[in-house]
Amino acid sequence: MPFTVLKKQGAARRGVFTTVHGAVQTPAFMNVATVAAIKGGLSALDLEQIKTQVMLCNTYHLHLRPGDGLVAELGGLRRFMRWDGPVLTDSGGFQVFSLAKLRNITEEGVTFNSHIDGHRIFMGPEESMQIQANLGSTIAMAFDECVENPAQYAYAKDSCARTARWLLRCQAELARLKSENRATNPDQLLFGINQGCTYTDLRIEHMKRIAEYGLDGYAIGGLAVGEPAEVMYEIISAVEPFAPADKIRYLMGVGTPGNIIESVARGVDLFDCVMPSRNARHGHLFTWQGVINIKNQKYERDESPIDPECDCPVCRRFSRAYIRHLQKAQEMLGLRLAVMHNLWFYNTLMERIRAALDDGTFPRFHDRYVRLLDTRI
Repeated sequence: MPFTVLKKQGAARRGVFTTVHGAVQTPAFMNVATVAAIKGGLSALDLEQIKTQVMLCNTYHLHLRPGDGLVAELGGLRRFMRWDGPVLTDSGGFQVFSLAKLRNITEEGVTFNSHIDGHRIFMGPEESMQIQANLGSTIAMAFDECVENPAQYAYAKDSCARTARWLLRCQAELARLKSENRATNPDQLLFGINQGCTYTDLRIEHMKRIAEYGLDGYAIGGLAVGEPAEVMYEIISAVEPFAPADKIRYLMGVGTPGNIIESVARGVDLFDCVMPSRNARHGHLFTWQGVINIKNQKYERDESPIDPECDCPVCRRFSRAYIRHLQKAQEMLGLRLAVMHNLWFYNTLMERIRAALDDGTFPRFHDRYVRLLDTRI
């Protein structure tokens, strides 16, 4: 089994996820490099310096540019980026449903318009697996339907059934590609995605169904899309008992530090979110005292680091005043330094969560930081 639970506190789990591209200590946060790059000018070398364990890239975007066939010719995504660690590729399902203005969903898949030039594209389970096999990621995500919240119960139920059928097709297609030596990474893992909007009964039944498929990991998708955080937590708590206990659990697209701490307490092992890098580019920086807006005038002459408790390369060398100046002047360096700090913060947050689970103090860590870290100073 690639996933091993080392220790538990309540539902929270401390584990290790073993892949052909390296072991991942969990709980872990994946740094989002949508088009094989972190927005803000960070390279694979930078990610190594800020303690990144897993990089996440996107199937839809890389299929459009530069093309998954080209990436395969160049040795796969990891060689293309010069990244030595594990890579997870999102299936493209979310982007199809969020970016495409015109789309037609059938049992076969989805026909939609490219958000770049409008040309028509068809993507279904087989196409998603073929693209991800070309990219050669460590982990491939199954192609699913992402339903808008709120959704009618009947449609959400039909969508869950379709996503489960698509998952079986993903599983079969990836096995075929491997058997025919057409996968850039012959050890590519496959995760399934739990859907069901905010209907607890649909979520539970869908997880029960896909748990029988014997996948390498299980994700919870379709949350953090506008519903209250309390609803998200209720869904996670309801689904967790029915997710295979010996498989890694991934909450897609979440979230704030507080969201992560609460979700770890409910049994989630793996996270991703564009929030730390996106917020950084707008001057919102995470610290162990709360969130600051570095563009505020009160930092104009502030020679202290972003966070006195932080040991990241940015805080070791640069002042709040300098980073504020760079961002106000719209210099790329200001974006780069801010993104480096926020990603370091998230990776360090996961380190501290793991340490708290290791020494049995996670409840105390939870109570101290779950609200503090999301508080705006």
